[in-house]
Amino acid sequence: MPAYSFSPTLVLNADYQPLSYFPLSLWSWQDTIKAVFLDRVNIVSEYDEVVRSPGFSMKVPSVISLKEYVKNKKSPVFTRFNVFLRDKFSCQYCGAVKQSHDLTFDHVIPRSLGGRTNWNNVVAACRPCNFKKGSKRSKEINMFPIIKPEAPSTNLLKKNGRYFPPNYLHESWRDFLYWDTELESNN
Repeated sequence: MPAYSFSPTLVLNADYQPLSYFPLSLWSWQDTIKAVFLDRVNIVSEYDEVVRSPGFSMKVPSVISLKEYVKNKKSPVFTRFNVFLRDKFSCQYCGAVKQSHDLTFDHVIPRSLGGRTNWNNVVAACRPCNFKKGSKRSKEINMFPIIKPEAPSTNLLKKNGRYFPPNYLHESWRDFLYWDTELESNN
């Protein structure tokens, strides 16, 4: 069988909302074809490209929806990426929006002073602000987080993910994605 290189498939929940926005819920064409054969998904839209075998051919799905609704986890996992997403990829001390590789996370109450590594004590910080704050308490250096850190809901992370569209968006996906970008006007 020839090596194929198809675009990924957008995966929607049974309510036709993406499973996640950031990272965008995408499957490889292989996983998509397997899910189609196992009758776990509905094909919503297709690419023009066709996958073939000796006795079978089908257009590669560009958008699929799950047949069974998958509930959001009650509480998001505490990860560096989810902290950045909660804080909208912005330094919580100076407000600068950064790429994830330009952010660190800062303990509001430093670990050396008993601060814990959890949602309520960790914020996104740019390197200069993190270096400036160091192992001092916020009140010692007069650097306070813009937003009080707390555990986000899954819905908040999904909402925040809408602010950061991926680099690749196929036109067949646009009806299912709601990015905070200006829409074209027919006026």
